[in-house]
Order: sequence, then structure tokens, then C-alpha cells
Amino acid sequence: MKEQRRPKPREYRMNRRRELVDLTRQRITEAAMRLHTTAGPAQASISAIADEAGVTRLTLYRHFASKDDLFQACMTHWAGLHPPPSPEAWRAIPTFENRLRVGLRELYEWFGANGEELYPVYRDVVHAPESTRHARQAANDEMTGALLTDFRFSAAARRRLRALVGHVIGFWTWRSLVVEQGLSIREASGLAADVVLAVATDA
Repeated sequence: MKEQRRPKPREYRMNRRRELVDLTRQRITEAAMRLHTTAGPAQASISAIADEAGVTRLTLYRHFASKDDLFQACMTHWAGLHPPPSPEAWRAIPTFENRLRVGLRELYEWFGANGEELYPVYRDVVHAPESTRHARQAANDEMTGALLTDFRFSAAARRRLRALVGHVIGFWTWRSLVVEQGLSIREASGLAADVVLAVATDA
């Protein structure tokens, strides 16, 4: 059996230092994620995040040059732990109605599973970096486009339908129907799909 090469002392120290740097960065990211999904971004100041992570502000800034960089890392980490439904998978579903019903049900189920943590982030959206708001809009546009794949109507009808689909896939629409009005996930997603299909039929 081939003996594994032992790292030299200097190499070992460098590897260990990289590990510690990565662990500290991870601890800061997770601290930011906890604060963003509980107190909300409005309350997640650099000082509060540093305290939560057990590091100094200087240490935090060594790992993240700005609050925007930290916010992006936090949201990326959270999304990796709670991956949303795949719009690409929706594109493979035949017929507009089936695609719409499956997509909305999956999305509303995801909101249902993660709504408590998403609420502070959506509530404090004005405190999110502009790049993050743009990324969220791009993700919504991608979902809308996937649900409307092969939808063939006039440009005006498609524009109205895109606006409606963009509305029903929104977090606040889900929250209104499920949390505030008390519908089940299946009832809410079905109702949202029915409204879109009714408008599509009249288009």
C-alpha cells in the first residue's frame, strides 16, 4: 500500500490557515443568514452580524469588502440549503395548463416550507442590495418564461398574461392566499392557476 505523503510543516501551516479562513467566512455567512431570516435585513447591521458570528468588525471586513457582498453570500448559502423549484423542469411539461398547475403547486409548496424565513427578507427588500433585487427579478422572469413556454397569442395578450403570471408566482400572493386567507397549498395554487387560465382563454 502506497504511503501517503505527509505535508511539510510550512505547507501544513498554510493549509491550516486556509481552513481557518474558510471556517471563519462560513461562520460569518451563517450568522448573517440567521439574522436576515429572523430579525430581517433592516436589523442585520454589520455590528450585529459580527456579534452573532463572534468576530470583530475588522475580521468581518477582511472576509467581505461590503455589506452587499455579505448579503449576496448569505442569500446564496440559504438558497443552496433550500433550493427552489427548477423552471427548466417545468419547460419539459407538455401543455400550458399542466405546466402551470405543476409549477404553481411546486412553488407554493416551497413558499410553504420556507415562508417563515423568507418573510423578513421580503419585508425588508428595500434594504437588499440592488444587485440582489435584480437577481430576484431575473429569477421571477425565468419562472414566468418557463410557465409560458410555447404560449401562442398576440403580443398584447402575452404581455398581460406575463404580468398576471408574474403576480401569482409572487411571495406576497402566496402569503395572501395561504397565510392571510387560510387556503391550503393545493387550493391556493389551483385558484391561481384557474385565474390565469381564465384570462388565457379570453385572450
